[in-house]
Amino acid sequence: MGDNIKGLINRDALFSSEMEDYRCPMEPDAYQDVKIRMRTARGNAEHVYYVTDNTQAEMTKAESDQLFDYYEYKITAGTEQVRYHFKVEAGQDVCLFNRLGATMDSQACFDFKITPGFHTPDWAKGAIMYQIFVDRFCNGDTNNDVETCEYVYIGRPVQHIEDWNKLPSAMDVGCFYGGDIQGVWDKLDYIKSLGVEVIYLNPVFVSPSNHKYDCQDYEHIDPHFGRIIRDGGCLVDENAVDNEKAEKYVVRSAGKDNLKASDDLFVRFVEEIHRRGMRIILDGVFNHCGSFNKWLDVEGIYRRAGDYEPGAYESGDSPYRGFFRFHDESQGAWPDNRTYDGWWGHDTLPKLNYENSEKLVEYVLHIARKWISPPYSVDGWRLDVAADLGHTAEYNHEFWREFRRAVKAVNPDVLILAEHYGDPAPWLEGDQWDSIMNYDAFMEPLTWFLTGMEKHSDSYNDSLWGDGEAFFNAMSYHMSRMQTNTVMTAMNQLSNHDHSRFLTRTNQTVGRIGTMGGRQAEENVKLCVLREAVVIQMTWPGAPTLYYGDEAGVCGWTDPDSRRTYPWGHENLELIEFHRYMAGIHKRLPVFRLGSIKPLLAEHHLIAYGRMYRQYHGVVIVSNSPDSRRVEVPVWQLGITDDMVLGRPMLTVEEGYNAGIMMYHVRRGLLTIEMPAHSAAVLISRPEDFYPVVNTRFADEPDL
Repeated sequence: MGDNIKGLINRDALFSSEMEDYRCPMEPDAYQDVKIRMRTARGNAEHVYYVTDNTQAEMTKAESDQLFDYYEYKITAGTEQVRYHFKVEAGQDVCLFNRLGATMDSQACFDFKITPGFHTPDWAKGAIMYQIFVDRFCNGDTNNDVETCEYVYIGRPVQHIEDWNKLPSAMDVGCFYGGDIQGVWDKLDYIKSLGVEVIYLNPVFVSPSNHKYDCQDYEHIDPHFGRIIRDGGCLVDENAVDNEKAEKYVVRSAGKDNLKASDDLFVRFVEEIHRRGMRIILDGVFNHCGSFNKWLDVEGIYRRAGDYEPGAYESGDSPYRGFFRFHDESQGAWPDNRTYDGWWGHDTLPKLNYENSEKLVEYVLHIARKWISPPYSVDGWRLDVAADLGHTAEYNHEFWREFRRAVKAVNPDVLILAEHYGDPAPWLEGDQWDSIMNYDAFMEPLTWFLTGMEKHSDSYNDSLWGDGEAFFNAMSYHMSRMQTNTVMTAMNQLSNHDHSRFLTRTNQTVGRIGTMGGRQAEENVKLCVLREAVVIQMTWPGAPTLYYGDEAGVCGWTDPDSRRTYPWGHENLELIEFHRYMAGIHKRLPVFRLGSIKPLLAEHHLIAYGRMYRQYHGVVIVSNSPDSRRVEVPVWQLGITDDMVLGRPMLTVEEGYNAGIMMYHVRRGLLTIEMPAHSAAVLISRPEDFYPVVNTRFADEPDL
């Protein structure tokens, strides 16, 4: 049980975190008193210190239990951020403790942080989210479907796909299946049944593509997702290369009666989501817009619609000229000035020129405020490529500070969550974003550990496959770059619209749809590995976020193949039920939503970790080995003693899963458990507080 050796610090016993058990209040305001706690093995430490850049203060032993001593120190928060770590002494042995754990490394970047006044929304901490790529989820209104040859997009007429089950093609961006807001509305009962608390929609504003990351009009819901109450006009020729004759598209996408009807539908849709006790997040694409956008109007949609100001592509006198950076601003460059900056060189994605247009800044802030205000009352923004906005890093941070002030002034409880790759720390200091899509501290380490695959299925790394120590190291390092309240609200996904489906990654095959074809994404996949991943997703700190269809067994290479339709009528019903059960565990047991996390065991194809919250404990063991194995987990490190029993509400195995409660003894601080091949187990202390425990037999009794 990690016995103390005289003069040596028991490093396995050391623990502190930024959660409420070890810092109270967890998110203090300026001038508020804060109690900070540190745990050591009982009778092991001689001195424990609270350490900042300019302070080393000895902490007071406040209480003890069977296993541990708890030291406390109180401070009063000021207005500036406080960084701290701990120093523990026993005889000649000295150890530091920071967010990486027991260490001799005193780098300030790994210190615990108190940022006075930085609150992330409580409703988002650990919330189960569900991401929907709207065109591929459900077609609830066939009257608003994009028609074949309705307009030209990227040089070719768009296509309406009649067969809902047809796999995406490599050039998928102009193909439409007909999913819409009414379709999502029609499936709210299903979504709610999954345990979902927050719906995240990929972009829904007017746009010519199926993904809608090339916004045409930020002020309105796309009528192809909403309502078309006035129709008419001709289609383009099947060989057309421009939109000079796209009369029907002009009427549908720029007609103000269609825009109003679509906005009105969205108001009622959000009201219905809220009535069911769920929330909704919208995708904000503010780094760039689209070449169809009314501010630029390369395609002449708004010129032909009438009653709109001229776009900056058409006229040098456009009120929107400053919204874009033109490389040729001579008088002769207009009309049809194609020298504007495109994001990564894409002329269909003109980059917005914030530094040179205060009007643009205020316009986008107006949009940010509009959709979170009545009558729409959306609950959050997911910000696309947020670190790319602006032309300099300095301005990027300046804009997001202004964005936060604008949004939080309307509703302090709105979630600001950004897409980001790399170190997010500069944006997560309390003055910009609330959190991120959690690639580095969730999706990537989990994928490498369970599959050895890169998240696009673009490469395979045998050395990372099954490396439990590398998994914990990566998770710990990247989580330490985030404050804990941002970790708790981070979007923890296995798949999304930009990466391959996780189930496809389990076949450990490198490929994309253009090189391998769609069907090979479905071959040799391993549902047992997906179940292991879902167990981790639902028990790891953060907001577990399902990508529509993952729960039903949808496969797919990376974008565009990951954007397949939801397989209504062809779902894997057992897999759906498994997701419901794991979501229930996550929601029923506060330890998996609000608890501190502690790694317990890391071996080849094996990890075990624990969560701690108040008097409750959770233990998760994942064995991705093809062979069964007996595992001894040092659960004493969580505070679990031999007089306690653990209940197991979930065991996944190669063939399926067992959702019944099974009881386990703890002996000498160890949980001994038989882990079948390709399995994951969830165990909890005090199971009687959450489940009607009728099985009083133990898994480790001889007659079993």
